[in-house]
Amino acid sequence: MTDLPEQKRPLLPSQAYDADQPLIVFDGVCVFCSGFIQLIVRLDRKKRFRFATAQSPFGEALFREHGLPTGNYETNLAIIDGAAFTKLDSFVAVMAELGWPWRAARLLLVLPRSLRDWLYDRVARNRYALFGRKDSCEIPSAELRQRLIG
Repeated sequence: MTDLPEQKRPLLPSQAYDADQPLIVFDGVCVFCSGFIQLIVRLDRKKRFRFATAQSPFGEALFREHGLPTGNYETNLAIIDGAAFTKLDSFVAVMAELGWPWRAARLLLVLPRSLRDWLYDRVARNRYALFGRKDSCEIPSAELRQRLIG
């Protein structure tokens, strides 16, 4: 039996970016998801957030690292202070990082997780029909390009 040569493994995603800066991995072809990222770019006056599309090798690696499927990006992934958030919890964590009044999104946490996930899943599964889909990831603005990883 012949042993296959060991493949070189790329850097782990967590080693490829500054973990002190919050990161959002999003579906780059989803109009709704891209719109959310544009909103965060405008609201993030301290320019702390970094972004990656889920379709990029870096984004896919992060999805795999956190046990998320890479064939269908029905959630975004936010990594803040080393903690990973998905679904509606991701939205809440991101908004809370932006300070007042956006921190008020934490009120959504009074809903049971099962209800939060159910609500998020309804929008996520229908996002292309409701908001549209691009053929490819859009060319980011200059401001977003400076904060895009991968």
